[in-house]
Amino acid sequence: MAEPRLSAYLHQKAARLGQPCSGTFELTPRCNFDCKMCYVHLSAAEQKRRGQELTSDEWLSIGEAACREGMVFLLLTGGEPTLRPDFMEIYAGLKRMGLLVSINSNGYLLQGELLQRLLDDPPHRVNITLYGVSNETYEALCGVPAYDTVLKNIRALREADIDVKLNLTMTPENQQQREQIAAKARELGAHLQTSTYLFPPVRVTGSCEFPERMCPEEAGRMEAERLRASMTDEQFRLFLQTLHIDEDPENECMNCRAGRSAFWLSWDGKLMPCGMLPYPIADVRAAGFQTAWQQVRDQVKVIRFPNKCQSCRVRSLCHICLAKCYTETLGFTEAPTYACRMTEALIKAL
Repeated sequence: MAEPRLSAYLHQKAARLGQPCSGTFELTPRCNFDCKMCYVHLSAAEQKRRGQELTSDEWLSIGEAACREGMVFLLLTGGEPTLRPDFMEIYAGLKRMGLLVSINSNGYLLQGELLQRLLDDPPHRVNITLYGVSNETYEALCGVPAYDTVLKNIRALREADIDVKLNLTMTPENQQQREQIAAKARELGAHLQTSTYLFPPVRVTGSCEFPERMCPEEAGRMEAERLRASMTDEQFRLFLQTLHIDEDPENECMNCRAGRSAFWLSWDGKLMPCGMLPYPIADVRAAGFQTAWQQVRDQVKVIRFPNKCQSCRVRSLCHICLAKCYTETLGFTEAPTYACRMTEALIKAL
């Protein structure tokens, strides 16, 4: 799915001006699923130990402050954001500010009264993770045999002409269903975005150990297959012609939108560059949104990639980012070995 030109332009301009064009509000770490690879979901006891969720009034107040700073696009996520009894209060209040509001959901609760209220006041888009095409796969990955319910709810959204993007996270449990999932997305008329790289859930575990993902060589091979399947023969031929190795890599600092034109606000009021990069961090409750955004933005400016990544000739194929460095190594001085091996396998497969 190509990004609209207006969105790309606004983000480029916001980055130059130091403004937050887009934000993500992580309304809760709670979820009705228990996915093995989740980077947010906390047990009730662990959440209580770490703090309290922002109230609906706090979310709306922060939304107003972020709008004043330039925010246009907003994603509501979790955990599962629709678990909050006040979800529609937060959603409707933010939409009244003129924001383009999208929702991340596992899709299980998008039915009944909640579905009807969304149909009456549609979001910009609903992003739903489709973990597989059977109740058995869902139970293996998420702990809940939810496929039939999720599929029914996706159909209801599509029948109401609501834009739905499906996300596919490849894991050892569902990798054999990749083609079936892609076929289901086509049947539903929904764009499918596939992720073969999984960030270690550092925010939950505090560790970069992550046994719940494919080995890097398998992930690289599957990424090559994904790219090939998305193109015609002619498109793939041209793609291979333009595939290049950088002779003189440049740009040693942050080159994505995180902390430059975008931010992530956690359930307990911590502002971060993105949900995968829990550093640098600022407390919005204590500092206010404007100051917290400036603090994070200023710190992102001075972070640099590891020396090995700065001089790597295949960095453009690796899509390296500071979040990969941090979650794989708990710092910014070592190259993320998993990503290096995955890129080597991708190049070999292509």
